[in-house]
Amino acid sequence: MPSSELERIAAIEDPFVLLRAATERLNAAQQEVAELARLRRRVIQDLHAQGMSYAQIAEAAGLTRGRIHQIRHTGPAPEGAFLGTGTLTIATPLKQDAIKARPVVAMEDVTAGKRLEDLARGFGLSVELEHVPLGGDIDINRPNLIVICGPRLSPVMAQMYEYDPVLEWVKADDGPWTIHDSRTGTTYRSGEDSDPATHVDYAYLGRLARPDGKGNVLVFTGIHPQGTLGVVSLIVSEINTLWGQVGEDRFSTVVGVEYDPATGEPVKAELASPLYQHEGH
Repeated sequence: MPSSELERIAAIEDPFVLLRAATERLNAAQQEVAELARLRRRVIQDLHAQGMSYAQIAEAAGLTRGRIHQIRHTGPAPEGAFLGTGTLTIATPLKQDAIKARPVVAMEDVTAGKRLEDLARGFGLSVELEHVPLGGDIDINRPNLIVICGPRLSPVMAQMYEYDPVLEWVKADDGPWTIHDSRTGTTYRSGEDSDPATHVDYAYLGRLARPDGKGNVLVFTGIHPQGTLGVVSLIVSEINTLWGQVGEDRFSTVVGVEYDPATGEPVKAELASPLYQHEGH
């Protein structure tokens, strides 16, 4: 913390204002320390992957080999940045109760958000939870935002999905939503909407540009709730691979999910389409 900032806070006369200011600054400083530790660990991993030994990295950086080894194995793992940095906001949609006409949250969306929150906290990230309101009007021009919502519940998200240069949400002639790959011509249709029905769903996973052009938003959703749970299962098990392939850049892919019909829990989740990297960052 710059001494001027410390002095500014220390000079606050109201003890409650001082307490709040000191707490907020400390929280920000702790997040900054965590991100610096993550960056440091990432640089060491990158240099080692490029062929440098830890001894060479230590010598070039003016550190001991033991210190490099310690940094490599402590602090937040770099792949956590696949989700974001600092404080994440995870938004799940409110839906209209068909009988009582009141806002409700699908249990699968709650579960998906909680599992993602647990993963993020394991990487040293802070998490705030919120809902996409009825009508789908959500501010997506915010940093470190993850939105679990499809085009049906939110015109804002429907417009955002249109930024994808390869994958698109398309309503089939008989009504159900599908995901269409314009590059391969493949259309992914949920097993629940097929005849005969199968216990397979498909989901969209991507990082898309914010409308204001000042960053990206991580977005995902299944055609049905089972697909949403499958995406989280894939991220939890494969975040290191996903991070290695796309880092913090824009991308999109289709996730195929086999699930237990009794519980809706994913049994298998894997990429069903190529992982498309988009131009820009």
